Amino acid sequence: MAHNGRLLKGTVVGVMKDQRPTLASYEIYCDQNWLTHRMQVERRVGNDVKTLTLSVESRGLWRSSGQELRVIRGCDDVDLALTPATNTLPIRRLNLQVGSSASIIAAWVKFPDLTVEPLSQRYTRLSKDTFRYESNTGFSAEIVVDDLGLVIAYPPVGGSALRVTRDEGSRTVSPTRAMFLAARF
Repeated sequence: MAHNGRLLKGTVVGVMKDQRPTLASYEIYCDQNWLTHRMQVERRVGNDVKTLTLSVESRGLWRSSGQELRVIRGCDDVDLALTPATNTLPIRRLNLQVGSSASIIAAWVKFPDLTVEPLSQRYTRLSKDTFRYESNTGFSAEIVVDDLGLVIAYPPVGGSALRVTRDEGSRTVSPTRAMFLAARF
């Protein structure tokens, strides 16, 4: 499949609260304006494997396995609960000036069940490379981005903070380590 946009791709390794090993891999395809068009995630918890694919046919019309997901109709972004890397999507798309804020509703993919629900979020640009993230769950964090607006640092949630590398020769972003996910489930 030809793709002329952006690809956010990563792998997360961790341990569930009950000590079962967890591995999740994801790919999110966006257009040049960072609007999500397709997302696929596969997660393994012990021997249990589950996959979810979402596509956006037109702005705000989400489908999974050919079925419309009405509960997330109107969402522009996807937010994978296991990685803060997906904050890159609205940060890039919104292109906020320092001191400005914007609210969005994201299609929130929860783990480990891969259920999807809308999640109200607010982004405030604090400085050139720092954003304040707030959601209606009560969670908030300061997110640091690089010169391209890609999330490179995120406060720890029960373990190591996120660190990201990017391949200078491509449009792919790959988190190198994200051991905090166990606390998020």
